[in-house]
Amino acid sequence: MIRTSMTVAGAALVVAACAMPPVEVGRSTYEQYCAQCHGAKGDGTGPMAASLPKDVPDLTGISARNGGTFPEAEVMSTIDGYFREGNHASLMPAFGEILEEGDMVLYDSGDGIETPTPAILVDLVAYLETLQVP
Repeated sequence: MIRTSMTVAGAALVVAACAMPPVEVGRSTYEQYCAQCHGAKGDGTGPMAASLPKDVPDLTGISARNGGTFPEAEVMSTIDGYFREGNHASLMPAFGEILEEGDMVLYDSGDGIETPTPAILVDLVAYLETLQVP
């Protein structure tokens, strides 16, 4: 009986150690898909930024540009392409296919309505919020 309890407890620790917190998942996604243009710190100075015809947005000032509040739903909409539909001036690629690959979570943008949203998008935006400077 004790051996079984210890095995179950050990397995739970392994699972907990393997599960990355949302911000860390978001960091990994950012490094894979965003840092080349936006830079490791999110300041718009990635290695590809100089070769682009337009300045790459500084992601560290999103909250400052929004009166000190991080607009999660707006940032999600910008990343998933909702705000770029028909805007050919944007250089940022649409990430729709990437966002469709993983799990969905229920996300409430503040209106009390839980909407199925790609977990990868929620995690990425959680990470972007950590990049904000006053």
